[in-house]
Amino acid sequence: MKQKQTKTKKQMIQEFKILSSGVAATSLGGVGVGIGTIFGSYLIAASSNPSLSKQLFNYAIIGFALTEAMALFALMMSFMLLFS
Repeated sequence: MKQKQTKTKKQMIQEFKILSSGVAATSLGGVGVGIGTIFGSYLIAASSNPSLSKQLFNYAIIGFALTEAMALFALMMSFMLLFS
């Protein structure tokens, strides 16, 4: 006879923590795409209008900082789900 393996509540909670942490970490891929889009658009805009290059660079850095902040929030949520 095969014995049915039963998982305890603690094991199931740990498995769901790992799963939810992985799902929360997938948003980091979107952040990478966003940063690439920001600097790609900056290069296109700066090459078409070099006189505004300095101002456009400042906008690109602000966009990078906000996008990177979203990555840090996602990473923080992932760690909170995993280690809480």
